Amino acid sequence: MQVTSNGPQTVRKAEGEGVTLGCKFTPSPLDTGMLDIEWSVVSPDTTQKDQMLMSYASGTKYIHAKHALARGLNFATADPSAGDASLSIAALAPAQSATYQCKVKKPPGVDTRKVTLVVMAKPSVPKCWVEGEELVGEAVSLHCKSETGSTPLSYEWRRESQGPHPAPVKQTGTTGELKISNHSLSSAGIYRCEVNNAVGSQLCRINIKANKPPDRFGVLVGTVVGSLLFIFIVLIFIAILYWKMSSRHRYEKEFSNEIREDAPPPGSRPISRYMSQSTNQHPDVTYCQVGRSERRTSNEGSRFPPAPNHGLR
Repeated sequence: MQVTSNGPQTVRKAEGEGVTLGCKFTPSPLDTGMLDIEWSVVSPDTTQKDQMLMSYASGTKYIHAKHALARGLNFATADPSAGDASLSIAALAPAQSATYQCKVKKPPGVDTRKVTLVVMAKPSVPKCWVEGEELVGEAVSLHCKSETGSTPLSYEWRRESQGPHPAPVKQTGTTGELKISNHSLSSAGIYRCEVNNAVGSQLCRINIKANKPPDRFGVLVGTVVGSLLFIFIVLIFIAILYWKMSSRHRYEKEFSNEIREDAPPPGSRPISRYMSQSTNQHPDVTYCQVGRSERRTSNEGSRFPPAPNHGLR
């Protein structure tokens, strides 16, 4: 018995794709026993048993596992006994990355073949962007990044519109950076970044311009003029505010003076409460002047003697 398939020992495939692991065989004329075919997953731990996946005996196919490794398994041909025991796997999943072994036995002959399958994710469409103002004479950096994809990922920048990169240009394939140290009109154009791994590639494009740098003297003059204008406006505002406050203060002072000048004279002194009560209690009190003194008389009697009568009746 001899397994004749001699393909690569390691097969890399993209997630979701299908694969066929070759296992063609040629029995010896001396091999007269019953044909037995087995596909298993070799355990990375030598102390553990290999995991049987699928077998063929007496014209019948058997599936021995129900986990993720056994999903989509089948023989590549309808009759493996015809000399082709290759294994077909549809819609690969990352969990199916393993080392597979094909064992063909027809007593007294027996032979095996191992194939390592690596299921990888294709790189996603990368994002392209530029760092820098794209000014002539300045440094410009182009960046390219793919968010998903099995490593290792490699990046390559190419200029599409005007041919190869102008010097000086530095490119880093592992990070996706293209640095132009002295940007010029000759380095402007459309650039393409392509990202690759073992199972696929994607690309993005970006248009780089060469802008004329601004007039620094004009910018400086404009900044100075703008600053002076701002200071002038602030001073005018302060002057107007001071004038308004001064006018208001003068108006309030003049208005206060006018109020004091137009105020009426104070009224006569009001009759005291004592005088009012005395008048009410003695309604017949009269006053007369004797010399410079005043005497009070009353019909009810008083402590003052009556004035002398000079012949008047």
